[in-house]
Amino acid sequence: MAFPKIGNLAPAFSMLDQDGKKVSLKDFRDKKNVVVYFYPKAMTPGCTTQACGIRDSKAALKKLDTVVLGVSPDPVSRLSKFIEKQDLNFTLLSDEDHAIAEKYGCWGLKKFMGKEFMGILRTTFIIGKDGRLKHVMDKFKTKSHHDDLLVLIKELGL
Repeated sequence: MAFPKIGNLAPAFSMLDQDGKKVSLKDFRDKKNVVVYFYPKAMTPGCTTQACGIRDSKAALKKLDTVVLGVSPDPVSRLSKFIEKQDLNFTLLSDEDHAIAEKYGCWGLKKFMGKEFMGILRTTFIIGKDGRLKHVMDKFKTKSHHDDLLVLIKELGL
């Protein structure tokens, strides 16, 4: 499976957020840059580290006119618990059937502790206000993801 092509319109989606409200990519068109990051599972160590880094970068992201949407296969109820537990200040979306992850090319074979299984391949997509895909991050450390993200958004001049 391949990622969507840089420069093309990002694949459209509508998913439920942590409050059960529908959020669509088109809601942000011409208003905000959008970071869509796919993570494997709420409340696990790497995903918590990544989410807290984004939480702590909220002001810097806001200055860059950028909104962040975290996407995982978790049910809505687990997302609201994750937000509450970590005091997260951005939107989490539920992709339980992983249809959106598949559209974005980040659902695939993973290996963990000698087992192989299908799951989310941790990937971040930067989408401009024009709705076009500007950059794909698929190699990063969860600890520095938020810093790398801020540098990239600035370098892209969004």
